[in-house]
Amino acid sequence: MIKINMFSSADKVAGQGVGSAYKELINLLKDHFSDEFDVKINDYHQSDLSHYHTIDPQFYLSTFSKKRGRKIGYVHFLPETLEGSIKLPEPAKSVFYKYVISFYKRMDQIVVVNPTFIDKLVKHGLDRNKIKYIPNFVSTDNFYEKTAEEKADFRKKLGIPEDKFVVFGDGQVQERKGVDDFYKLAQTNPDIEFIWAGGFSFGKITDGYDRYKDMIDNAPSNMKFTGIVDRNDLVNYYNICNLFLLPSYDELFPMSVLEAFSCGAPVLLRDLELYRAIIDGYYQRAEGFADMNAFINKANQDRSILDNFKKKSQEATNQYSEDNLSKIWYEFYMDQYKIAKRDK
Repeated sequence: MIKINMFSSADKVAGQGVGSAYKELINLLKDHFSDEFDVKINDYHQSDLSHYHTIDPQFYLSTFSKKRGRKIGYVHFLPETLEGSIKLPEPAKSVFYKYVISFYKRMDQIVVVNPTFIDKLVKHGLDRNKIKYIPNFVSTDNFYEKTAEEKADFRKKLGIPEDKFVVFGDGQVQERKGVDDFYKLAQTNPDIEFIWAGGFSFGKITDGYDRYKDMIDNAPSNMKFTGIVDRNDLVNYYNICNLFLLPSYDELFPMSVLEAFSCGAPVLLRDLELYRAIIDGYYQRAEGFADMNAFINKANQDRSILDNFKKKSQEATNQYSEDNLSKIWYEFYMDQYKIAKRDK
């Protein structure tokens, strides 16, 4: 068996897409390849492959040990993508950003979840030949479309009428996620229910923490901030919404969009270059607030236009299915193992 050691603290902070992607991969390997791969978590014994999901300092130090075997780095963010997420004073910010790139350069192989990151990593000094794109995925065992009765029951639990139009968004409460536009849409459309699931995963160092805390405390009556929701409960929110909206200004390969697709929810997204590279054709584009507002009102008035988007969500789910990605990950780890054996 090939010994693979996963280094990660991604599941220690709730409400992060990195943690969701990590859990999905671990479950995939256990479900599909338990006879081929011996997967350990944060184990410092000898391994053939070491896959780093987070950039903790103790993990960085471990990369200097010969026991790590071939080192694989999972890139979920770059320094520039942290802008609008966390607020650090200088010189701490510059030091941290340099550390991030230094960590990636310690790897023998890099995996990105969005192909648009390849050129950006090369500009940071990484070798293009050592970078591979493997998309995120979600399991349909956890995220799936529920029955009409189950949907009605959850709406009743939340006190939302069955015929009420619901717009749902998910992610950390921060500027980068476009929460300001989501909030403004709720203010502009008092007849529509808006729900945002997510909180302050970075606590008070979240950029704009005080302002967003005030927004949450003074949200309009048709706007609900749920706080961080367990992934096992998120499936219910995706199922009761008429439309999933992620107004982010910057993303990699958002797990929330894949989860929405998997639950059959129509998806509305800000028009970003990175989405065109990975999920073009599966969602409704919006340039900004005006486009989002126009489409939401159009869909509320004629809900039949969302039927086609439900079909697109199913097509996207088939494209990024666990079965498809299991083959890709199997081939990837096998190739990495062969290189590790060759280089010994």
